[in-house]
Amino acid sequence: MLLPYFRRVQSSLIKKLRPDTSTSRPTLLLDWYDGHRRVLPWRALPGEASDPYRVWLSEIMLQQTTVKAVGPYFERFLARWPDVGSLGRAPLEDVLRMWAGLGYYSRARNLHACAVMVMRDHGGAFPDTEAGLRALPGIGPYTAAAIAAIAFARQSMPVDGNIERVVSRLHAVEEPLPKAKPRIAELAATLLADARAGDSAQALMDLGATICTPRKPACALCPLNHDCAARWRGDQDTFPRKAPKKTGARRRGAAFVVVRGADILLRTRPDKGLLGGMTEVPTTAWAADWDATTALADAPPIKVTWRSRAGVVNHIFTHFPLDLVVYVATVPAKTGAPDGMRWVRIADLPTEALPNLMRKVIAHGLGQ
Repeated sequence: MLLPYFRRVQSSLIKKLRPDTSTSRPTLLLDWYDGHRRVLPWRALPGEASDPYRVWLSEIMLQQTTVKAVGPYFERFLARWPDVGSLGRAPLEDVLRMWAGLGYYSRARNLHACAVMVMRDHGGAFPDTEAGLRALPGIGPYTAAAIAAIAFARQSMPVDGNIERVVSRLHAVEEPLPKAKPRIAELAATLLADARAGDSAQALMDLGATICTPRKPACALCPLNHDCAARWRGDQDTFPRKAPKKTGARRRGAAFVVVRGADILLRTRPDKGLLGGMTEVPTTAWAADWDATTALADAPPIKVTWRSRAGVVNHIFTHFPLDLVVYVATVPAKTGAPDGMRWVRIADLPTEALPNLMRKVIAHGLGQ
């Protein structure tokens, strides 16, 4: 009962003691950015105009993914499809293959659909407002704000995880995420400079990625350290506050790895739904109440002698963890592929749109 009271007293004292420099925060931030900005393959160099295509492509790839993981994919995409027109003309299957391993595969389908729409409805030019960008497939509020600010210098402040962390610490926002998102977005907007909106946003992103990190932030190096409420309190590591995470029930199922000489049996998942349009080995349904005793009764793609591999393949999706038992079999050279399936050379697997889950399943099944 006393803790909330002491927190209020502490916050009141801090407000009286620390200097009021709120008006200079955007300037301090940009001054720091000019000397410490990260060099990223999609980011324009100082004095250069940003390329909307590169900004859009990178922002889609960076959703739920790290900069380190995205770098090689971005370079490969740019080499293969250097502009929105070439990407919009590409077959969706090729885009999915290039995306394989990056995860969250609905992003790849939306990426392709967005490129098609930009070419068809906008003459190959991205809309330059948040409202126009949000009308495109795969572009939500954050991505629209990021593209509008960085590519078109609109007075928009996107709020990603890095910016949430910086702002929640700067203002000691006690309300937990996700409820605190509107308040954090409102506070983040105060850090926009009158000019250089894109640089303001990227400065905050870089600050969160390199200085105001989730653990052990380097507060001594932060350009806003003298005015950070959480630092003055000494509990910066505890921000942002987060509500307990809800995880769906663990699901289970079986996967079937069938080999025919140098070939392996694959199929394509339905376009809609989890891992839509991606390539997989045949599997059972994935369910919390899956019964392993029925796996070989009605689910195998081919009637043959099956052997189970020791252990299970574990994978964690956004909303649930998954365990797959892997069964393996070898069939004669003239065995045909069941309806909706196809034989693919094992040596050609790197060119298939296999999600990480299926790469793990195949490696487990082949004993690699």
